[in-house]
Formats: sequence, structure tokens, C-alpha cells
Amino acid sequence: MSTTRSNGSLYTSVAQYVATIEFGHPASNSFPLELLLRLAKTFDELSADAQVHVIVLKSEGDRAFCAGASFDELLAVETLEQGHTFFSGFAKVINAMRTCAKPIIGRIQGKTVGGGVGLAAACDYCLATEAASIRLSELSIGLGPFVIEPAVTRKIGIAAMSHLSYDPTHWQNAYWAKEKGLFARVFETIKELDKEIHLLAAQLASYNPEATQAMKKVSWTGTASWTELLSERAMLSGELVLSEFAKNALQNFKK
Repeated sequence: MSTTRSNGSLYTSVAQYVATIEFGHPASNSFPLELLLRLAKTFDELSADAQVHVIVLKSEGDRAFCAGASFDELLAVETLEQGHTFFSGFAKVINAMRTCAKPIIGRIQGKTVGGGVGLAAACDYCLATEAASIRLSELSIGLGPFVIEPAVTRKIGIAAMSHLSYDPTHWQNAYWAKEKGLFARVFETIKELDKEIHLLAAQLASYNPEATQAMKKVSWTGTASWTELLSERAMLSGELVLSEFAKNALQNFKK
């Protein structure tokens, strides 16, 4: 059952060394700032938890995985400081996922937009369904996928990132995302997806945690500068969201 809370929901459970984080929001599992900060904090806590060897990230329901940033909060931004603060939410989550000691499995069950694509890219391994089409809509609303770009480019390459960025109104299907490296495997149904997620998580949790954590660290080599880089990108996005073009585009898009 999906949450009806305006600030969204976030639940964490741990069983047999597997932590499951489930987030939700009534607006297609989009993210207000409060929920982003809670998610970043959760990754930090699980990173230090010796009873956790692997993390599964999932969202509520059987439709959209994540619709990206909260439109209501984007429209409410009135100052550069507010804009920087809001976009820093995604920066903090991506950096928390990057520095988390434990491997993160993404469960992508449906359509994914903007910041949601960034979350998928920041996972270490993603499984998806055929319904998991992706889109970076930012340019069409006067912004750009600047905060998530390093994570997405790291996973799918510059050419595919450019394809998504400069074609913001078209969806790319799950098999395109698999071909580019965002998804490892694609399944016809959520039932099949969940079965494979369970098997994979249990298998990873059974391995030497020192080895899986070392693998995680090695795979993110060269990203130490992201703490500053993503903050700078958040400032750029914060400036753009104040533009007249972005304000009008967001209003029209919401309608």
C-alpha cells in the first residue's frame, strides 16, 4: 500500500544481513528535501552497521520507481540559498550511496525520471522490470541533470548520458538502459524481479563482508572529489530554478 504522507515515507528492515530501504511518496515516489535527507542519513547508518552486509533500495507500489524531485518544492524555491539547499539533497544521497561501505542493489520496478535515474545509477547493481523506462526531463523544464550527471555518466558513459539529456521528452525503455549498463538484468514481472532480488541479496550477504566492502571501495575509485563537485552542481541547479524560463516551464509542466 502506498503512503499518503505529504513528506513521504521511509522504512528500513534488516534480516539475515540484508537491509531493505523502502521509500514512498504519493506523487509517484518523488522526493521532497526532508525525504532525501532521511535517505542519506539511513545509508550512513547502515554503512556503519555490522549486522548489514548488503542493502536493497526499493520504492513503494507497483508503478513508478521514482519521479525525481518534488515539483511543489521546486516551485517554492525563491532564493539561491533555498535552491542550493534543495538540490544538495540529491547530492547528499548520491554521496552517501557512494561512500556507503556496503554494496547497494537497486530494485527498479517502474518508470524512473530525473533524480530517480541518478539513484539507480548510484546503486552498485540494478535489477529492473520491462516497465522500468527512464527519462531525464530536466532540460525541458529549464534545468539540467547536473547533480546526478557524474553518477549517471559513470554508469552509462558520456554518449548515453548526452542522449538522455538532449532528448528530455522521450522515454528510453528498460532494455536500452540494460544495453547501456544502468540495469544488469530485466524481468517481465515484479514477481520475477523480487525473486531474483532476494536470491542475489542473500548470495551477496553470504560472502566475506571484508571482500564485498573492498570491492565496493575499489569500484568507486576516482570519485573522492564528488563531495565538492555535487555541491557545486547543486548551486548551478539552484541558480537555474530561479530563472523565469524554469518557473514558467515548471508551472506548465505541473498543469
